[in-house]
Amino acid sequence: MKLPRRRFLHLAAGAAVLPASSRITQAQAYPSRPVRLIVGLAAGGGQDLVARLMGQWLSERLGQQFIVENRPGASGNLALEAVTSAPADGYTLAQLGVNNAINASLYTKPGFEFLRDIAPIAGIMRVPLVMVVHKSFPATTVPEFIAYAKANPGKINFGSGGVGTSIHVSGELFKLMTGIEMLHVPYRGGALAMNDLLGGQVQVMFDTMPESIGHIRAGTLRALAVTTAERASVLPDTPRVADFLPGYESSAWYGMGAPRSTPAEIVDTLNREINAGLADPKIKARLADLGGTVIAGSPADFGTFVAADVAKWAKVVKAAGVTSQ
Repeated sequence: MKLPRRRFLHLAAGAAVLPASSRITQAQAYPSRPVRLIVGLAAGGGQDLVARLMGQWLSERLGQQFIVENRPGASGNLALEAVTSAPADGYTLAQLGVNNAINASLYTKPGFEFLRDIAPIAGIMRVPLVMVVHKSFPATTVPEFIAYAKANPGKINFGSGGVGTSIHVSGELFKLMTGIEMLHVPYRGGALAMNDLLGGQVQVMFDTMPESIGHIRAGTLRALAVTTAERASVLPDTPRVADFLPGYESSAWYGMGAPRSTPAEIVDTLNREINAGLADPKIKARLADLGGTVIAGSPADFGTFVAADVAKWAKVVKAAGVTSQ
């Protein structure tokens, strides 16, 4: 599938084709009413947590309420469809994540084109995923997990927040590289999958750090490994999956976007305030506590980052034979 990468980067660098005076007037008055920030996954997950943190910051900085609206379904596609069909006036925004980058090659007819129809505003943070099992699971290391899976084919279910989420494809990549059998069980959000992991209905998740870290610290889940190329600062003693499967790497990220043709002045206002939040000691500490590393920068920087991630996951989706059905 050929992706319109150049158009996406153009959206990051340019703005709506509107008279300059109209754009300036609109930007000066922005925001004059509440803003909707639509999250494509269920409440309680990592994407939702970050959206609420930044939504509160933007509300305080810009003097209007940024209302987080959860619209789960189709791994975030329902939310993006709502955003791309909304007026390009800055009052309907999308909380973006790696699931959107994955979906760009996973879904052939979602009703929009991610790189064409969403204007990047700002990156927020990047986080490792962590391979977690219930504390009672009979494996304490990745090699032990692989050995158990091979000795017990068909007995391991891995949960995710939906088809095409980072949690899903990270598990598929693990299957591909190990040759083990695991049944994927998709949920309408990572928080719902986590509930069943804690209840024993699924045996493993490759979960985002914000969703898992509290359970790991409480001892109800066991962290076997992190998925990034480097160890996570919040779990310094936890090995990497790549220590046992060289070349394995996966991470999640969060950012914000708007409908294409949103005036550049509005995009720049939001970008400036988000970056101010990422520099604020309290927010920076909160994101670090969730296991994240900030990815501050311009809209163009975020556009380049997202386009590269779309290309990366397109290769994984093809190699693993992941489908949206």
